[in-house]
Amino acid sequence: MMKTVILKLCLVLAVIFHVNITFAWEGMPMPQLHVEGRYLKDVSGHIVNLHGFAQTYSPWFNEQNSKWTNFDVAACLTYNQGLIDGILQAGWKMNFIRLHMDPYWSNTPGVQVNGENDISAFDFNRFKTYLDQVFIPMAEYAISKGLYVVMRPPGVCPEEIAIGDAYQQYLIQVWGYVAQHPKLKNNPNIMFELANEPVDILGSDGTYGAGTQGHFDKLKIYFQAIVDAVRESANNLLWIPGLGYQSLYSGYAANPIEGDNIGYAVHVYPGWFNSGQGYEPFQNGWNNQVQPIADMAPIMVTEMDWAPEKYNASWGKDITGIAGGDGFGANLKKIVDSCGNVSWLLFTSPDLLDDFTGIAPAEGENYVFLNDPEACPWPVYHWYQEYAKEYSFEGAADDYLTLSDLVVESGEKLTLLTGSSVGLKIKAVFADGHIENVGSLAEYTIDNPSVVEISNGRIYSLKDGEATIDIAYTGPLGAQKQVTLSITSTTFPLTNNLFNPDIWENGSFDGVTNTLKTGLYGFGGWQYEGIDLTGYKYIIARLGGNNTADISFNIYDGSSYWGSPASYQFGNEKEVVVMLEQAKKNDGTPLNSEHIYIAGFWSNGSNPFVIDTVFLSNSSEYDPPSINIQDINSNNITELNDFYYGIDTGPSTVQQFIVSGNKLTNDIVITSSANYEISLEETQGYSQMISISPNKGEVSLVTIYVRLVSGLTDNMYSGDIELSSAGAFGKTIALLGQVEKTNGIYNIPSSGAVVTSTAYFTLLGQKITDLDNRRGIFIVKEFYSDGTVVATKVLKMEY
Repeated sequence: MMKTVILKLCLVLAVIFHVNITFAWEGMPMPQLHVEGRYLKDVSGHIVNLHGFAQTYSPWFNEQNSKWTNFDVAACLTYNQGLIDGILQAGWKMNFIRLHMDPYWSNTPGVQVNGENDISAFDFNRFKTYLDQVFIPMAEYAISKGLYVVMRPPGVCPEEIAIGDAYQQYLIQVWGYVAQHPKLKNNPNIMFELANEPVDILGSDGTYGAGTQGHFDKLKIYFQAIVDAVRESANNLLWIPGLGYQSLYSGYAANPIEGDNIGYAVHVYPGWFNSGQGYEPFQNGWNNQVQPIADMAPIMVTEMDWAPEKYNASWGKDITGIAGGDGFGANLKKIVDSCGNVSWLLFTSPDLLDDFTGIAPAEGENYVFLNDPEACPWPVYHWYQEYAKEYSFEGAADDYLTLSDLVVESGEKLTLLTGSSVGLKIKAVFADGHIENVGSLAEYTIDNPSVVEISNGRIYSLKDGEATIDIAYTGPLGAQKQVTLSITSTTFPLTNNLFNPDIWENGSFDGVTNTLKTGLYGFGGWQYEGIDLTGYKYIIARLGGNNTADISFNIYDGSSYWGSPASYQFGNEKEVVVMLEQAKKNDGTPLNSEHIYIAGFWSNGSNPFVIDTVFLSNSSEYDPPSINIQDINSNNITELNDFYYGIDTGPSTVQQFIVSGNKLTNDIVITSSANYEISLEETQGYSQMISISPNKGEVSLVTIYVRLVSGLTDNMYSGDIELSSAGAFGKTIALLGQVEKTNGIYNIPSSGAVVTSTAYFTLLGQKITDLDNRRGIFIVKEFYSDGTVVATKVLKMEY
C-alpha cells in the first residue's frame, strides 16, 4: 500500500531507448524469461516488459467482506478466478499478475495483530496448507490465462528491520519453503517479489535509516540472505525491494544483490520521486533513486495508481495530465518507456477493472472513475492495447540480433563531478534499428584507474584528473564493436549539467561563456556527497571579469546551505585562495575538509559575472608568507615550561627556540607577555619585543632566547610569545614558570603542611623528567601546602 515518503533528490542522466515489448494472453505461448544485463528477455533474445494488475486473497480486499468469508477456499477461488476471466473479457491486454499470499490465511484465527507487519500470529503450517489450497491454484489459473505470476509474501515489512531480526528469519522460512515446492520451483512462469515496502534498516552507525550508503550496504546483506535461501532450491526470477516503502534504490548501484535473474521491485505513487510538480522534477526524482539500479537490472513497478481525489477509488491522488507537462500518469508512462526496461502494473482493485467497459460517457454525462481520462483505468487500458501490438512471438530475426554499432550516448568525451557516479549509457545498435543499453554487459579497460573505476556499467569518479576508457561489447551472434571514451574528472566542472545555479534562489548559468547570475542574494555552485579534500592545500577561484555583484566564494562542510560556510570575499580582486588547512567558517570554527558538501559563488544578484576557473592545488606557488618555530631538535614547538628561580635569585635559567620564515614581505615581530623577556643573545639584550628582517623574503634559523624576568614574588607565571608578519598566519608559544620562596635544608614547613608535589633538578638547576634513566647527585625539591619548598641533595647510584 502507499505510504508517504519525502525524498531529497538530485539530478542524474536519463536513457531513452525504443524497445520491443512482449505481451501474452490466453492461448498465446509464454516464453521463459531471464535477466540479461539490464533487461528482461525471452529465449529468443527479445526485450520483454510486462504489464499487469494485482490480486490479494482476503475477504476485506475482495470487496470488503461482501463476496466470501470464513476461510471458504472454494468461494475465494471462484470469485478471484472469475475476476481474471472478467478482466480479460473486458479487453485488458495484461500479461502478469502480482499475487499476494495474504496473511488472512496464514495467521492463527482469533489472534489479534497490530497491522499487516505484525507476524506474531503467523502459523507456518497454515501457510503451507493454504499455499497448496489457495495460492498455487490461483497461480496455475492465472498462467492458464496467459499471465505470468509474481508472488508476494504475506503482509508488509515492519517500519524498522535489522540483519538477523525476526522478520528476516520469517522471510527466509517462507521463501525457503516456496522455492522447494515442486509446483513452484524453477517454474518458468512464476517469479518472487521478496518483500513488501521495507522502510528503514539498522545501519552500521547504530541508527535506523534509509538515506545513506551504509544503510543500503546492510539492506544488501539482509536480502542477499533471502536470495541465497531461494537459490539453494530454485532459479526463479527474483524482484528485490528497496527502502523508503520501495522508493529508494540508489545505494544498490554501488552494492547490488549478487546472482542471476535478479530485478528490482519499485512502488510509484503521486508525490513520490517529486511527481506532481511537472515532468522534469518527476524525471529527476526517478533519475536519482531508480535509474542508478535501472542502468544495470530490470525494474518492475508492483504498485501504482492515480485518480482525482473526488473518486475515492485509488491510493494515489492526481491526474493523468500531459506527457512532459503537468500531471502524474502521462509523465509516468513517458519515464518508464524512456527507461526502456520497466515492467509495471495498475494497482486498481480488480473488481473495478472487471467493471471496465471501454465506453466513454455520452455527451452531457459526467465522467466516472472508470471512464475519466484523468483517472488511471481509462488511459492505462488504452496504453496496454498499444503495448500489445509491439511484439511478435515468431522468434527473433537475425537482424534483431546482429550488432552493427556501439555508441556512447553522452558522446566520446565526458566530464564528471569528482566524488560522483553515473551510469554509462553504452548503446548497442542492431541491424533492425533497435537499441539496447549494454553498459552493464560491456568490457572496460581504463588507462588511469586512480581517477575513475567502473562497476556494473556505472562509472565512479575518484579524484581530479583524466582517463581514457576503451569499451568493447560482443553481440548475441558474436560480432564485437569498440568505442573509446575520454573522461575528465573535476571537483569544480563549469558545465551546464553539473553546475547548479539554483542552490539558493533561482539563477542561471551559461556553460559556454561560464556566466553566472544568481538570484537575489543567491548562490550557485556544486553539491557533493561529502567529498574529501584533505589531499589538497588550496582551492583557487578566479573571476573572468570585475566584481560587480559583491561576490564571495563559499565552502560548506555540512549538507545544509543554512550552515556556516568558510567565506572568501573577492572585493576588488579577481582571485581568492582558500588555504584548506587554515580555513575557518563564519562562526569561527575550523572548516573540516574531510567532508565538503557544497562549494560555489554567492552574490547579491545585481549583475551577471564570469567564472574563469576554480581548481584544487598543492603548488607552492600559492603558499602564503609563513613563520615556522622549532626546538633545537627541529621539532615543532607550541609551549615552553619549567622556567624557575627562587626569590631574589632571578632571572630564571634560559630556554630557546628557533625561528624561520618564507615568502615574507615584512619583518617577523616577536613579542613576549609581561614577566617574560626575549633576546637574540643568551646573556644580554633582553626585552619584550624583537624584530627580524627577512632577506629576499626568507628568515633562516634564528635562535631566540627566553627567560622569566627577575624581581618577581613567589607564584606561578603563565604567558606567551606571539610571532607575526604581514600576510602570514601568526604563531604562539605558551609559557609557564615559577618563582619560589628561598629553598634550603633549613626551611621548616608550618605545622600541618603536607607535601603536594616533588621535583628533581640537576646541580645546574635544569628540571629532570627522566630520573629513572639517570644516576649521580641531584637536587630534590618538596613543595608543601603552605608554600614552603625544601631542597636537599640526593645521591642515586643505580638506574
